[in-house]
Amino acid sequence: MSAALLVFSGGDTNTLVPLFAIGVFVGFTICQVGMVRHWHGERLKGWRAKAALNGLGALLTGVSAVVVTATKFTEGAWLIVLALPLLVLGFEKIRRAYEQIGERLELGRIPQAPHSSRSLVVVPVSGLSRLTCRALTAARSLGGEVLAVTVTHSAPEDRRAAEALRRDWELWKPGVELTEITSQSRSLGRPVSAYVRELARTHPDAQATVLIPETEPAHLWQRMLQNQRGSVVAHAVRRDTDDAPLTAI
Repeated sequence: MSAALLVFSGGDTNTLVPLFAIGVFVGFTICQVGMVRHWHGERLKGWRAKAALNGLGALLTGVSAVVVTATKFTEGAWLIVLALPLLVLGFEKIRRAYEQIGERLELGRIPQAPHSSRSLVVVPVSGLSRLTCRALTAARSLGGEVLAVTVTHSAPEDRRAAEALRRDWELWKPGVELTEITSQSRSLGRPVSAYVRELARTHPDAQATVLIPETEPAHLWQRMLQNQRGSVVAHAVRRDTDDAPLTAI
């Protein structure tokens, strides 16, 4: 915001000082109105006089803000008139976002006592590799039932790849059933998150966990060479379900 004002005004103090004055008067007005609400809510001894004093201050600073804005409107005050509502709306959306996160996490409330439940570990698979073996080993070490899933598409080349994976899976015999999920839009994250939601619906007494096989590159620049499938699936599961994805390296 400060950089935008400097660019807009060209660093001219004659333009910036009125904008600063508008901001000061608006800030004082908001502060005084807040104090009026505070005294009205507290209702302590002598609150009426204090509220009246703050109300008078809000009136004076509010009138000053209106006068300065009207007289300097064509000289750049219109920018403040435009920016302030946008800032207020932005801060309001941020506040609502934090409230939604707090409600989802039930912050400020004592949660239920931890309890043991049936465990379902979902492992997305795109092919056979040493990473697949390590992911399934980690999943089986968590206990419970392990479910390997692969996302396929109806395109001929995708069907051939899915059939090849099925043949290799049957030859490998990892002791885990492979489930195929069909995606109509070649999306990876949404089909997996939908599968997890269906598990939660059909197994309400179980806790589903998604274990995503990923490798950590040796150098930061090598991240650009990866296909980011794990990140896509993790983002979709975090967004669409209440289950926290785990990552197997």
